[in-house]
Amino acid sequence: MNINEDIRPISYIKANAAEILEQVNETRRPVYVTQNGEARAVLVDTESYENMKKAIGLLKLLTQGERDIIEGKILSQEDFFSGFERELDNYAKLRS
Repeated sequence: MNINEDIRPISYIKANAAEILEQVNETRRPVYVTQNGEARAVLVDTESYENMKKAIGLLKLLTQGERDIIEGKILSQEDFFSGFERELDNYAKLRS
């Protein structure tokens, strides 16, 4: 983080929005927006934002998987693939 460039008051953001957007997209570093001396928001480029959303989605899936294991909600590999094949067959029949 470059404190001189990555932390900006809202008044600076308002007056220099295009410059800040260019900086965020070029450097891929977030800009922290302050108001009355307190951090209030973070500006990030769209690619970084989408990557964060994907990472959070994967973490949610991992958390659910861990919870299922703890609660004993598991299938053997054989049972899983047998059920999966049945579902594929049913889907194929519906599409025919």
